[in-house]
Amino acid sequence: MRFVWAVVAFVLAAVLIGAGIAQRTIFQGPASQQTQVEIKDAAPFVLLDGDVLRMNPGAQTLIVRGEGEIFGSYGRTADMEAWLADSDYNRVTVNDEGALSVKHVTAPEAADEPSDGAGTDAATPDEGAGDTPSDATGRDPRGSDLWLDSFTDDNVLISNKMQLPEGNSLLIAYDGTKDAPDNIVVSWPLDNSAPLTGPLIVGGGLVLLIGLILYVLAIRHQRRGRGPRRKGPGPLPATEPIDVAVLPPAERAALETPESADSDSAASPAQKPSEEIEDAEIVDEGTEPEGKTSMRAARAVRRRRLLVIPALGLTALLAAGCSADSWPQFDAGTPTPSPSPTVIAPENQKPPAVTDEQAKRILKNISDTLVDADAALDLDLASTRLDGAALAARTTEYAVRSKLTDTAPPAAIPTDDVEVVLPEATDRWPRTVLVLSKSAGDDSVPPVLLTMTQADPWSNYKVTTMAEMAADAVFPEVAATWLGTSLVPADSPFLSMQPANLAAAVADVVDQGEKSEYYGQFDPLAQEFATSVTASREKLVQGLAAAGAAETSKAAFQMTPTDAAPVSMTTLDSGAIVAVSVNDTQTVTPTSDDVVIRFGDNAAAKALTDATESAKGVETTYEFQLFFSVPAQGSTEQIRLLAARQDLVSVKVIK
Repeated sequence: MRFVWAVVAFVLAAVLIGAGIAQRTIFQGPASQQTQVEIKDAAPFVLLDGDVLRMNPGAQTLIVRGEGEIFGSYGRTADMEAWLADSDYNRVTVNDEGALSVKHVTAPEAADEPSDGAGTDAATPDEGAGDTPSDATGRDPRGSDLWLDSFTDDNVLISNKMQLPEGNSLLIAYDGTKDAPDNIVVSWPLDNSAPLTGPLIVGGGLVLLIGLILYVLAIRHQRRGRGPRRKGPGPLPATEPIDVAVLPPAERAALETPESADSDSAASPAQKPSEEIEDAEIVDEGTEPEGKTSMRAARAVRRRRLLVIPALGLTALLAAGCSADSWPQFDAGTPTPSPSPTVIAPENQKPPAVTDEQAKRILKNISDTLVDADAALDLDLASTRLDGAALAARTTEYAVRSKLTDTAPPAAIPTDDVEVVLPEATDRWPRTVLVLSKSAGDDSVPPVLLTMTQADPWSNYKVTTMAEMAADAVFPEVAATWLGTSLVPADSPFLSMQPANLAAAVADVVDQGEKSEYYGQFDPLAQEFATSVTASREKLVQGLAAAGAAETSKAAFQMTPTDAAPVSMTTLDSGAIVAVSVNDTQTVTPTSDDVVIRFGDNAAAKALTDATESAKGVETTYEFQLFFSVPAQGSTEQIRLLAARQDLVSVKVIK
């Protein structure tokens, strides 16, 4: 019966293990679901709407095949439509029936002029707008700051585990000049897990082990039942004394005759007395010595152990090949979301101009570009990332360094620790972003506060104002990057000082000092800044006196606002961060016609004017880029200086 149960266990183990293996092989379903995008009309770009990628649940995988370097990027759908406003492209969407719909969009022949004289819509390209004009050669999508992220690859572009949120789309192209690839596949993962595979294989292994044990026990029982079956000799009949007297003489003589030693040794066993036969040890032919029996028993135990090892090894090998989805997941319940601070966005809130990661990527690109431009003194390259006061400062610096080659280049913008990213929440252009960045490994590098602006969908962000943040400055509380903020109008009455008047007020404080009507509205740090500018002016006057020119020359100073409009972004306390620029003009003129102004050791003035002296004087202009935290109207707080930067912008000989 043990053999029967062993066979049943073997059959059951084979069924269980086979069922477990079959779930991961012949019964396993496909790992993904794929959809082919059919493109009929050729165009330089393919725009996949986000609904196409979200047709099925799960992370999306994009597979694009073509010839050459394939470009892919994703961003806000409205931004991509604006970027493609003057281009031919194929738009892929999902229709009402849930099927793919491909529409060929043709670029308008000419931009419509506004009838009321107002500015054009952000999605309508102006003539000459952007870094690359729209013409027959196409527009290269690579390197644009508009994309949330982008990726390229040769011949086959695969983007795994995408989870494109609502309101975003995907752009596919080569370089904008030739037709985009048309072999596009979107796939989604399918749940082909087999949670019973592991338990079935392990259960089959255990049943197999039980069957082996039953089999060994059955063999052992059978061997024990097949032992020696011959019975030993029965009991001998009882012996009685022999009366020798009644025996015949011959027999009696034979019995009474003593046996010699030789006859005893030569006698056969059959001639020995019956007592000796009774006392002789009867050894059955089927028995073995005790030592051999114990050795055979030990070998049997070892054989049973060796039979168990393959069963355990087979089970362990099959179980080890099972992945996590081959076992039941008892702790895979729905995770409980952790509470987060409640932030209520205003009604009709626009999306932020950039995301946090996008801003960091843009800032890194700006920093790297400026490092290359500074090393090569390439103003054209620098102008791709600078504008306004920042570009004016670089222009003068390159002119000086081209003649004074030992002049050190400016410090690079730190990008190790981007502490603040405050984008404008808007869906139109131009767009502005404020960034505060620090150096993570060098404490001697001050934090940099800057604003960068994107003029239109086809342009990259350019730094317009940049200054070093003071060590004692306290940055105000601002909105999160994902929420964004709004620009404050220059004439806003909701601040303690209108942004349009801030630059003039700063200039008046510097020129008038404590006599200025605005002096008390600025914090001590701003007052120290004004004092430092006044001290530099006094140093110039003292230098003229030391050179013996105090009576033959005179110096005049004036600080005035620049033509650049202030950039104001709201803070959480209803105040604003305002960036302004002012020019400090220093003029040195002779007091008589027979006196000339010599530049002396002013190497920068010589380099910029190609002169060593002037009969009518010299005019030097420094530009200050300043950031202030302006409180809300009615607040008792002062206007706080956050960051300041001084750059030489021009030296002119008065004619």
